[in-house]
Amino acid sequence: MENTTINGLHHITAIAGNAKRNHDFYTKVLGLRMVKKTVNFDDPETYHLYYGDKGGTPGTILTFFPWEGISAGRRGARQASEIGYSVPEGSLDFWLNRFEKHNVIYNKPAEKFGEQYLTFLDPDGLKLELIVSKTLDKRLPWETDEIKAENATKGFHNITITTNKMQPTADILTNIFGYKLLEQHVNRYRFVTDAVDNANIVDLVEVAGEVAGHVAGGSVHHVAFRVKNDEVLMQYRDKIAALGLHITEKIDRNYFYSLYFREPGGVLFEIATDNPGFAVDESVEELGTHLKLPVQYEEYRASLETTLPKLD
Repeated sequence: MENTTINGLHHITAIAGNAKRNHDFYTKVLGLRMVKKTVNFDDPETYHLYYGDKGGTPGTILTFFPWEGISAGRRGARQASEIGYSVPEGSLDFWLNRFEKHNVIYNKPAEKFGEQYLTFLDPDGLKLELIVSKTLDKRLPWETDEIKAENATKGFHNITITTNKMQPTADILTNIFGYKLLEQHVNRYRFVTDAVDNANIVDLVEVAGEVAGHVAGGSVHHVAFRVKNDEVLMQYRDKIAALGLHITEKIDRNYFYSLYFREPGGVLFEIATDNPGFAVDESVEELGTHLKLPVQYEEYRASLETTLPKLD
């Protein structure tokens, strides 16, 4: 991993409806670890739930804002439209059986760029893919009683963005983030960075006439890219501001520092640091077991613990 580059994906944040349903699907059906149970910084009566591997490694973290009763989003252009997880070779039959058992909506396995993949929807309609990567994925997965290492997800493989015009987004990926165009099939363009071995792929799907999607329940809210530390973060702030794009000031998210900007294709991008990480306020062994509140909401803990839905 390089010190001054974008090191692939950091996390992906999506929107859900019912919090317990979201929690049960991702921890029990998909077998991810609940890495952090906290609240939305702007709406503390809503959870911000983080799922990932044992230590909450960047590149494995899927997060949700569960807003009870939110309307369903609509997939379309100007959106991150599919989240790809890496799974071991030979595991797709296990997942097909599991999805049958748990009434998960899925499509039969297919192939793109020489990789087998299985598309499925979460309970809110978020579109995900399990992908057998053609490059070896050595990451250690989180295991559960029902999902062992030979089948478990290892973290992100890629994110897919649907766009009306791919070039402006491609320019950000290549000129600013250091990605390269690896291959193209019809209207799907695969970009990769060699700064890291995994969670390093962005697919752009160009559909000129596609109507813009609507971000709500079952939609990706933003895609976060990874940098080593604050110093590198601020170098990227300068680069993006120099393009004339609006970018936020540095924001402290307790577990990482962030900048946000909307790329020219309309998707909200974040750049997030590795530091300080998820073990800053609870040990790796205890990750996700306590409600963690930003300091400004700590005085409301008693009332929030009553208001927030029960997950267990």
